[in-house]
Amino acid sequence: MTAVSWDDQRSGAAVSVGDQEGRDRPEPTDWVAALATDGPEQAAALRQLHALMIRAAGHQVWRMRGALPDASPAAVDVIVNQAADEAMTALLRKLHTFEGRSRFTTWAFKFAILQAATEVRRLQWQHREVELRDFDLPSTPAHESPELCAEGTDLAGAVASAMRRVLTPYQRRIAIALLVDGVPIDVLAERLGTNRGALYKTLHDVRVRLRAELIANGYLSPPRAGAPGAASSHHRSRVSPNPTAGTS
Repeated sequence: MTAVSWDDQRSGAAVSVGDQEGRDRPEPTDWVAALATDGPEQAAALRQLHALMIRAAGHQVWRMRGALPDASPAAVDVIVNQAADEAMTALLRKLHTFEGRSRFTTWAFKFAILQAATEVRRLQWQHREVELRDFDLPSTPAHESPELCAEGTDLAGAVASAMRRVLTPYQRRIAIALLVDGVPIDVLAERLGTNRGALYKTLHDVRVRLRAELIANGYLSPPRAGAPGAASSHHRSRVSPNPTAGTS
């Protein structure tokens, strides 16, 4: 694929003769058909798609540039192009899954944005060790109210006990890495030689088990009828765990 300079990317200028030709042509009426059929129409659609991926990846990398160990234009240029190429490859593999629920370009942008974010996080963590540690009793945030402090301590102890009782050591370590230590899920998947789907499945199992245990012990109210899986705030404490912290 054609390289793009960061100055050109920020200004929205054309990045190559091929990409310029692709961007000057009107968008295909049917992207899927244009990309799936050999010939000049496919070549033009591929150029247009690559230009779109470059723009989307460039936007995302620019937003996350503060996390990069090297945010120089040359380094960003490499990241943007790598992300755009990977995203384009992934999209073409899944082209048959496009259902037309949104504009094709909106669907395509998601591939580039996700891949660009993944590349930035990977570089951010490339020299950082990922420690799969087991659970330690968390410290309770200080409260002005002794009552809130006592409730927080009570809840923290209940969560810690539930984690030890109903989770396996592997589940605890995955939960701590993702939810407490803030390790990006794609980085953890790469380090463990697994995939995002498997880790998401582990997190889902963790949440289901912990929720059931905390409900059984009175720390969460059971789901209301007609709202499966929706646990309301527990009745014993105004301090509740945040099950999604650190997964972004």
